[in-house]
Amino acid sequence: MSENQEIRGNTLKVYLYLLKHGPSELRDIQRGLNLSSASLASYHLGKLLEMGFAKQDEYGKYSAVKDASDKILEGYSKIGPAVVPQLFFFSLLFTILVVFFSVEIWSDAGFIPYLLGISFAMLAVFWFETIRLWRKLVV
Repeated sequence: MSENQEIRGNTLKVYLYLLKHGPSELRDIQRGLNLSSASLASYHLGKLLEMGFAKQDEYGKYSAVKDASDKILEGYSKIGPAVVPQLFFFSLLFTILVVFFSVEIWSDAGFIPYLLGISFAMLAVFWFETIRLWRKLVV
């Protein structure tokens, strides 16, 4: 497995679990993430170990390699326990602006209709990228 392979889905969830909960046993990870079997948890831990994003201590507990979090969470922001795509904030801001300008256009016909078109185009791009990053967190 190459180091620049993208971590996503359950493997990313296992990494985030380790980052949040610290050293954990295999069964704790399985139960904590509602994975169907211990072997599935072991599979994802194996991927993380192979890529150098997790380590296992002499007691069999797994932990995240914190130095790797910048690489794995590139494009995301950690807010408390939540991990959200960084573009979420821009998407939210532009959604509010488009709603505001849409209301203004109804009350004052002087607003240029192209402003709305450009705004919706920006919204589409921001939400597309936000959803693309969010989908990495979900299988």
